[in-house]
Amino acid sequence: MSPVGIGQKISWRVATVIDVVPETQRTRTLVLDVPDWPGHSAGQHVDVRLTSEDGYQAERSYSIASPPEDARLSLTVEQLKDGEVSPYLSEELRAGDTIELRGPIGGYFVWDIPVGGPLFLVAGGSGIVPLMAMLRHRNAALAKSGDARHMIPARLLYSSRRWDEVIYRDELARLAASDPTLEVVHTLTRDRPEGWTGFTRRIDREMLEEVAWPPSEQPRVFVCGPTPLVESAANALVEIGHQPALVKTERFGPTGGSV
Repeated sequence: MSPVGIGQKISWRVATVIDVVPETQRTRTLVLDVPDWPGHSAGQHVDVRLTSEDGYQAERSYSIASPPEDARLSLTVEQLKDGEVSPYLSEELRAGDTIELRGPIGGYFVWDIPVGGPLFLVAGGSGIVPLMAMLRHRNAALAKSGDARHMIPARLLYSSRRWDEVIYRDELARLAASDPTLEVVHTLTRDRPEGWTGFTRRIDREMLEEVAWPPSEQPRVFVCGPTPLVESAANALVEIGHQPALVKTERFGPTGGSV
């Protein structure tokens, strides 16, 4: 199945929770069965709608964490202080419960194999979610084509406050360990575990110059996270010489703290 095209009507669907997977103390992944799901591209999102007993409704957008190859849809939700929707999704939902959603939405911040690479991903906090869908898609698709894997190298620069707040930490480590063409670089802006030898500051121009491919390689760049991080990183990449058309961004509110 192919993703919904531009101009097609996107209807609300009732999704059933199949599984709930803890990721960190404040985040968990909802694995959903969505009847008649039309398919999606890595990087797209959905709207989730909750309706209270008195009829009050609240909607929020969540990036899709699962790759297009998965039969189930996965949303990774970070619990936000004083949030209307995330506390229910991250604390109350259980297997067998249902929620309303519509999607997929978005056609700009997407990547698939034909787009090519190199692929350079920059994430802050839960901004890793759509980028993880891209890495999972790359892993699933390129695993089937042998040498093609080496034609699309990928690098991820991921900023988190603490090591125990790194979403998908173990999976990222496994992917990098099994794939010499994938490099995962972490920076921790607050607490670091004993013996930490990686970056210990927010993402800046110097860090981007060190980790990213040079502009001459024309990497496809995707940056996602809190607005200050996204704006700072995107501006720095353009100043370094990366083509603005190849630097795509997606941002959210000030939920990522000082990542």
